Amino acid sequence: MSAYAIISLGGKQYRVQEGQRLLVDRLPYDEGKTFHPEILFVGGGGEAELAPKGVEVTARLAKHVLGEKIRIGKYRPKSGYKKHTGYRSRLSQVEIATIAKKAARAKAEVPAAVEEKPKAAPKPKAAAKPKAEAAVKKPAARKPAAKKETT
Repeated sequence: MSAYAIISLGGKQYRVQEGQRLLVDRLPYDEGKTFHPEILFVGGGGEAELAPKGVEVTARLAKHVLGEKIRIGKYRPKSGYKKHTGYRSRLSQVEIATIAKKAARAKAEVPAAVEEKPKAAPKPKAAAKPKAEAAVKKPAARKPAAKKETT
């Protein structure tokens, strides 16, 4: 059994193998560009792993295509009403190039001769200026006096 992966593209999930081509909803990449879709599951060879770390699926966008034309017709009997519309889905053809473990990236060593520059001390903030308008208080609004009862 060969290795397979379940990936997420455009909110949908696909089971893919190396070399497989599939049609998905239009993707925002240019034709011929490679990208790495989100991996949900990897399996094959009697082993399976959920949301694996260190595994990468490389996909190449082969081309953008239009889906099959869908014709929609509306009809009401005895009134002569007929209406036709159509629709073609915008799709992308994706080819799965590889399903492999990520290459271990070695950290670049910094030569001993290169020294780190000390960071500059932050500048002190200027004191806030009091606003003349804010210092003047407005008198509180008075409520009208309650009416006395007459007997």
